[in-house]
Amino acid sequence: MIPPRFQATDADIAAVVATFYGAVRQHPVLAPVFAAHVHDWPAHEAKITRFWRNAILHDHSYNGNPLAVHRVAGDVKTAMFTDWLALFDQTLARELPPGTAAAWSALAHRIGRGLMFGLGDQDGLPGLR
Repeated sequence: MIPPRFQATDADIAAVVATFYGAVRQHPVLAPVFAAHVHDWPAHEAKITRFWRNAILHDHSYNGNPLAVHRVAGDVKTAMFTDWLALFDQTLARELPPGTAAAWSALAHRIGRGLMFGLGDQDGLPGLR
């Protein structure tokens, strides 16, 4: 069994996801994009909880391709990840002990950079869409 990337519980992950998406629904830039694509918030939050459980705890309950989903959406711009990551970092700081928040933030920023690169690749201008 592979050890977790850092100490986080299922409850920690669920709390971060729920708090984050509560904030997303109020965010002036992110809310309209999410509203256009997420029609069942409980199902979306459950899926993203599985994503983070896989990324942090190596729990293999998530099966998906985040880059493909964001590409297909068509209205996800690389610049939005700045807002996404800032809001996520605020959520982590509120919900978790500092060490756990810092470790999860580093992972989220690494994943965000990969998504930004993948989305930027579409028009030949990485990070400038």
